[in-house]
Amino acid sequence: MPVNSFDSYPMTWKPDKASLTPPYYKALAEDLEAKIKAGRLAPGAKLPPQRELADYLDLNYTTITRVYELCKQKGLIYGTMGKGTFVAPHSAEDVTITAPNLAAPLIELGMVNGFSEYSKPVERATHAVVEKGYLRRLYEYSYPAGHPHQLAAAVRWMEQLGVHTDREHTAIFSGAQNALTAALLSLFSPGDKIAVDPYTYSNLIELGKLLHIFLIPVAGDGAGMLPEELDKTCTQNHINGIYLMPACTNPTAITIPLSRRMELAKVIQQNRLILIEDDISSWMDAAAGTVPPSMFDLLGGQSVYICGMSKSLCPGLRIAYMAFGAAFKKAILHGLFNINIKTSSLDAEIITELILNGDAYKIAVHKQQLAEKSCAVFARYFPEVRAAAHTGYFKWVPLPTQSPADQVEGELMQNGVRTYHSMRFSVRGKQEQDFLRIALCSAGNNRNLEKGLSILQSYLQRFS
Repeated sequence: MPVNSFDSYPMTWKPDKASLTPPYYKALAEDLEAKIKAGRLAPGAKLPPQRELADYLDLNYTTITRVYELCKQKGLIYGTMGKGTFVAPHSAEDVTITAPNLAAPLIELGMVNGFSEYSKPVERATHAVVEKGYLRRLYEYSYPAGHPHQLAAAVRWMEQLGVHTDREHTAIFSGAQNALTAALLSLFSPGDKIAVDPYTYSNLIELGKLLHIFLIPVAGDGAGMLPEELDKTCTQNHINGIYLMPACTNPTAITIPLSRRMELAKVIQQNRLILIEDDISSWMDAAAGTVPPSMFDLLGGQSVYICGMSKSLCPGLRIAYMAFGAAFKKAILHGLFNINIKTSSLDAEIITELILNGDAYKIAVHKQQLAEKSCAVFARYFPEVRAAAHTGYFKWVPLPTQSPADQVEGELMQNGVRTYHSMRFSVRGKQEQDFLRIALCSAGNNRNLEKGLSILQSYLQRFS
């Protein structure tokens, strides 16, 4: 019998004891999942302590432990040492950001597509590949990690970004998302914990749920994740890895300076973490002639570096380069072979042609100039928003309302603009301050961008 009376005792989750049927752990896990997905238990809600729940239900403590572990594996809840167990922020929703299918009048300020309308050099490279007469070799079922000359081009491209590797420790993937998935599957196991920024790449949040990998937020400041907070988190939790976007953090647009990168590298080495360095932006620094050393170089092999080519060259050609330390080679290639079999040699060859004929660098410079112009347009409408360390594709704008995320996004779409609320990127749910991530590279032209920013400005002024 229960030790205490719970008739009038407040509990966020109070299962109906009379309706439970064996096996109890399964019935309770299903009940908890149903209540979370129905919205009856809100993200961030604290669940009853396990012993308290066991006493209330008159069940063995280990049964409740099994329930909580099962729901943790599904990404429905998470535990914080010394604080308790909470409903995960995105347990009842999908925050995946994918390609837009917008009605013509709607202006895209959400999806970051990288000025995809600038494609003439890519078209020329495609024709050049066809005219060279070796398409048959590209159609063959060979070189799953990339043809040797394609890997050489990858090494050459990454070198200008502060990443020094060789063909033996490089592979080609079907885009950065594919490379990230392969890295997570190859180097981590269900139940592992990865340190991330409090706001991080939304599709990583969904990947964590799918793969049952826990994302642990680590506090930061205007220069990125704080080394002392990372070290403290490693002490309090068994952290296996860390995910960073040093060149330009998505969504906050923070660039981690060299001094902070060095401090973080020291903590990463001391705690033997595996770093996944996701880079879609440092080519802009290369175009401007200012590239700091990569975390990959600072860590000397204790990391994986992912270089997506879609934002810098062409979003439709799903190509990303990955550099990896020698210790990870076998696992990464095993993952690549079993996830992809191989990457499209034709797509990789077109990107290789752009690098070898020099057009890739011209495209990068041109897109960097387009980004500068878009940032200048943005500054006229939102002069109060802090300028990022380098010109980027998106901005992080404070939202002067605590209205629900779906309401804000819906109202803006009704006004003719699509953008994304910070809840999509929050690892632990609701924060004190809400934001909007504003893409500057997807409106089609600066006239549309001006119109979209004007609509956004008028909308935000309603709350001032």
